[in-house]
Amino acid sequence: MPSVPFTRLTTNRLVLRPTVAADCDRAFEIQSDWQVARMLRAAPFPPDRQRMDRWFAGHRREWMAGEAYRFAVELDGRIIGIVDVDCIAEGEGELGCWFERAVWGQGYAFEAAAAVTRLAFEQVGLLRLKSGHADDNPASGRVLIKLGFQPLDSVERFSRSRGENVLQRRYLLASPLSNGRP
Repeated sequence: MPSVPFTRLTTNRLVLRPTVAADCDRAFEIQSDWQVARMLRAAPFPPDRQRMDRWFAGHRREWMAGEAYRFAVELDGRIIGIVDVDCIAEGEGELGCWFERAVWGQGYAFEAAAAVTRLAFEQVGLLRLKSGHADDNPASGRVLIKLGFQPLDSVERFSRSRGENVLQRRYLLASPLSNGRP
């Protein structure tokens, strides 16, 4: 997959820009909310600042290598969340997002994820996107269905934030540009 130049995406209400190391402060603040962190399978709770600093420090390298495209989602100049496509390999990637609790239920997750999904298919050239959510997070499932994702299966996965296995519902979306190729 070719690497995509650093690009800013805009929607009706949001600006999505490639993440930078300085975004770690705001991300740490958002993930310090248990209600946010408990929905994130790979994030520890409480958040580990050094681990998060290392994660953000690698974003530029991942982007340049075509391994992941991560965006800070801004509303009126303030970061309200992160949306990304990562684990990119063999024409496939994983879509993920998380937002501060104060903006839940206002359509921002759908709006941001739709913009990044378009980038993944149209600019990155992915053929498929996977995504998932904890079974007790039906709002994320509604966002995925609205984006066109199809239910794939449900599996037990370890949640680092919860420290236990949780049922994860997984989804798949084929690129409209793939012409039905698997």
